[in-house]
Amino acid sequence: MHEWFGVGPAAPVAAVGLLAFIVVATPFAPFSRKAFVGIGLVLSAAAVALLPDWPDVLEKAATQGAFIATFFVALASLRNPASASPAIERCGQYLASQPPGKRYAALTVGGHLFALILNYGSITLLGGLTEAIAGKEANAEIREIRNRRMLLAVQRGLCASLCWSPLAFATAITTTVVAGCSWGGLAPYALLVAALFMVTGWALDTIHKPKLSGPPPPRTDPIGSYRDLAPLVALLVLLFALVGSFEYLTGLAVTSIVTLFVPLISVAWIAHVSGNLSETARRVRRLAFVELPSYRSELVLLVMAGVIGTLGAALIQPLASGRALDLSSVPTWLVLVAPVFVVPILGQLGMNPILSVSMLAPLLPAPASLGIAPNLFAAAITAGWALAGATSPFTATTLLVGRLGHTSALTVGLVWNRAFTLWVMAGVSLLLLGFAGLG
Repeated sequence: MHEWFGVGPAAPVAAVGLLAFIVVATPFAPFSRKAFVGIGLVLSAAAVALLPDWPDVLEKAATQGAFIATFFVALASLRNPASASPAIERCGQYLASQPPGKRYAALTVGGHLFALILNYGSITLLGGLTEAIAGKEANAEIREIRNRRMLLAVQRGLCASLCWSPLAFATAITTTVVAGCSWGGLAPYALLVAALFMVTGWALDTIHKPKLSGPPPPRTDPIGSYRDLAPLVALLVLLFALVGSFEYLTGLAVTSIVTLFVPLISVAWIAHVSGNLSETARRVRRLAFVELPSYRSELVLLVMAGVIGTLGAALIQPLASGRALDLSSVPTWLVLVAPVFVVPILGQLGMNPILSVSMLAPLLPAPASLGIAPNLFAAAITAGWALAGATSPFTATTLLVGRLGHTSALTVGLVWNRAFTLWVMAGVSLLLLGFAGLG
């Protein structure tokens, strides 16, 4: 209501609703989530005590939290029909059962496309299928190698989607905190960065193919055919056609368009599968009162990361004499590529990218004032965000891959993805500098 129709009171009402949710959900959340809520309360008290404009700061933090909650609920609504769709499962089986020479490419592209509608659910879906397929192999050595390679393909494909997808928090947050950028302007740069992610992963998997101590296993035919990909492709074409068209026609932020249309598509999908009004109503009620509340722990973490980042930036600002950080003496090229390295490093320290980007980006001067195209700088941030997703032992991607790969998230991030991360960092840095030179 606030974004589409300019209804002023809508944002404060959403903030009050968010506060009620935090009060109700926190007692049931794990200790780590409660710690985030505690930090948020401490920073709120510090803002009241130290900042003369504390009402505006608290309102901004609450509005940011409400935005994150709204965006998350919109995306989560799409997981329900997608994860329960036989057509989507057949598509996943076809990708996961490809022969060895095609399997990595199929799974990294598939993981990328599935992530656009399922987000981290793509690892649960495709990762579960890969684990089941690898588990049928009697040779333990081959089974572990195959499972690891397949899981990394899915994870890296998902992380590549964070660079550009309008349904990802990386682009949603970045386009709100970087002045002068938009999804339409960011996407051309970020799509090439995402392609670099996937090509680098495929190249490393091909070059460093593990050597087996025994004979290779016999080849098997894939389950299904390429026609099983049609439902996924059709859904993505519909989704991005709507998002792109409305961003162009209305000039609204892509996040505003996504939060309206994704739930509508979800309900339409449920109605199509259900076939009648009563079954549709039953599934929508289940979505609203069972499935969405089950995400409360994850939602507390994401919301508080945004709130803490906003409050932290406001509290740090006076240390910079009320101005943005002076980067005039720092080479422009270094400012441009810094997010590619800084965001993943902070991820190793336990800082969720939502928190680090929300906190640090407002402290920086407008990219245009430094001679950097805002959309190009936003692409650098989303690239760093994606690398944090691949390497931080505290992110959902590494935790899920570690669980399915029978190892720790730390091993996934810093051992399995070490060479991949270093090569991607170097490649993305060169790509960004090339774009800056051309600009």
